[in-house]
Amino acid sequence: MTKDECKQVVLDIIADIAPDEDLSAVKPEVRLRDQLQLDSMDFLDIVMELRKRHGIEVPEADYIQLASLDSCAEYLTPKFNALAAQG
Repeated sequence: MTKDECKQVVLDIIADIAPDEDLSAVKPEVRLRDQLQLDSMDFLDIVMELRKRHGIEVPEADYIQLASLDSCAEYLTPKFNALAAQG
């Protein structure tokens, strides 16, 4: 999975948990919570959906890694690729 595909996965999850948000103008380098009306419960929903849909575990200590789309891609792309390799 590429970093762009990883960003799309995150955007798809956000679109499902916050359907009223306009995701077309999200800047990848800016914190998601600074751009969108996401509260801590929405953030937990993102983490839970990553686990439920894709089998990606994000320990609480790593939540800071999911602050922006760019940081999500940096953190999640190796995890997706490791899962794919396990097949």
